[in-house]
Amino acid sequence: MTPLGERLVRLIAASGPIGVGDFMAACLFDPQHGYYTTREPFGREGDFITAPEVSQMFGELVAVRLLQAWQAAGSPLPATIAEIGPGRGTLMKDIVRTLRRLAPDLASAADFALVEASPRLAAVQKETLRDAGPTFAWHATVDTLPRQPLFIAGNEIFDALPFRQFVRTDRGWVERAVGIDEDGAFRFVPGTSALPLDALAQKLRDAANGTIFEIAPAREALMSKIAGHIAMHGGAGIFFDYGHLAPSAGDTFQALRRHRSEDVFANPGEADLTSHVDFAALAAVARAHGLAVQATTQGEFLLAMGLLERAGSLGRAADDDGRARIAADVERLADPDQMGELFKVLIIRPNAADADR
Repeated sequence: MTPLGERLVRLIAASGPIGVGDFMAACLFDPQHGYYTTREPFGREGDFITAPEVSQMFGELVAVRLLQAWQAAGSPLPATIAEIGPGRGTLMKDIVRTLRRLAPDLASAADFALVEASPRLAAVQKETLRDAGPTFAWHATVDTLPRQPLFIAGNEIFDALPFRQFVRTDRGWVERAVGIDEDGAFRFVPGTSALPLDALAQKLRDAANGTIFEIAPAREALMSKIAGHIAMHGGAGIFFDYGHLAPSAGDTFQALRRHRSEDVFANPGEADLTSHVDFAALAAVARAHGLAVQATTQGEFLLAMGLLERAGSLGRAADDDGRARIAADVERLADPDQMGELFKVLIIRPNAADADR
């Protein structure tokens, strides 16, 4: 067992089971042994590849959408162009390059910010962006972003925040916790907290015993902070993640290590732990702040933004091998059997009267 796993076993043995969210938070963010605090998980040499690492086209089209949002808002300046959960800084680098080409007035006058809680990852981002052009500011939270219009992107940020699971039993919906068996191995056990009925979609209230339902207060809290900033100061947000557009039951807790799925208890602190994002819950938070919401799949978004046209433009300057790679990148980003359907997009902006157009 990993050092963090051994420590968690001792904690549970001494104090009792812990919630799934607490287990996930420890595995990802423990100062000494947490997954995100001790390693660089992104890219082919890491544990997973995100959309910005697949192709520059992804970041370019995100930049175009942010530019459109800025123009629709009346081209305000000063304004902040930000990314939350920037990974290695690849997406921001592509955004900056694209804006410098398409909107030099915005690129030269905007404040560019990255919201990153990990000093280790911030150092990686600084190296990636060293020659990107503008001056960048790093923030540990969205709370310290400038009080001005905010145009913010986030890719696979919400799935990394802890969530809670509840299981339907004869006693109602009971929180799912992590305990240990007689051999000291992790296992799921019933917790003590109950799930309020108002957290459930109507169709799930009569679900069969054994059904699992997930909620993520930490994700909704983050969305509330971002939406509150945009509601007060203007701007827009665009967020990509894997998940579902409508409330759905099911166990989506998963671990990824070396580009392969594994048991969530196999390597605490050495595997990425995630779950599917409930985009309906995030959308409800944004609407509560009076914002308009648009939600769709990643494939539909990228194709509507001109993914095929951009691929064709890049292909004209490439050789046969290059065109084959570009075609493979398009398929990976937008094909329903790859990232196109599983990954969703949520766009938030002011003017709730325009929601869902």
